[in-house]
Amino acid sequence: MNEVRLRNIEPNDLPIFYEQQLDPDANRMAAFPARDRASFDAHWETNILGNPDAITQTILVDGEVAGYVGSWLQEGIRLVAYWIGKEYWGKGVATRALAAFLHLVRDRPLHAHVVKHNVGSIRVLEKCGFIVEQSAEVASDGVVELVLVLR
Repeated sequence: MNEVRLRNIEPNDLPIFYEQQLDPDANRMAAFPARDRASFDAHWETNILGNPDAITQTILVDGEVAGYVGSWLQEGIRLVAYWIGKEYWGKGVATRALAAFLHLVRDRPLHAHVVKHNVGSIRVLEKCGFIVEQSAEVASDGVVELVLVLR
């Protein structure tokens, strides 16, 4: 089994994250559009790296950058999210990374938003103790989003 570990984000991780978020399969799975380079850089600078309430870690698999996991406050609610490069899907990487991250972020409740068709991500969250608490259509295209909570 591959070694999965977390570390602080380094500047050289961002180009990898940028490329990972361009993947059309990942965009469909997450129901989240890719950002252009300027928007991506601005988002990371302001909302992630520049946000004192954000806790974000790089996910490494055998020393290689596989993605990231992060948590932040939004309207008084602590959220968690992760993005894994497609080449690491289906290998338990997200589950192991999220489980490790939950030892760093001890705030509860912790909320995760995931689209209903992203079965893999729902399984990751449930394996880590999250429970579906809410379901809602969030777009006119019929996309249904679930809110999972770890109490």
